[in-house]
Amino acid sequence: MIRSWLLELAELAFAQSPRLDYLQGYVEDSGEGRWTVLQAVETASSAPVLTLSLMERFRSRRENTFPDRVLAALRQQFGGHAVKTSE
Repeated sequence: MIRSWLLELAELAFAQSPRLDYLQGYVEDSGEGRWTVLQAVETASSAPVLTLSLMERFRSRRENTFPDRVLAALRQQFGGHAVKTSE
């Protein structure tokens, strides 16, 4: 049997609220991603995954989609990351 801690965290979040209506799909950034992307640009280094991740954080601030709420729920379950709630 294959287990996944992230799937277990998702299960906990869905048990609390199947549609995750209490969450907003807003993902905050603390600055490390921005710094890393700027360093990559300044050193002409390729960092497409990190860059796209940073851009997705910015996009999450405009919409409140179900996938973004799942991401917010996982971040909250994973380590108590700050999330925005609808309540």
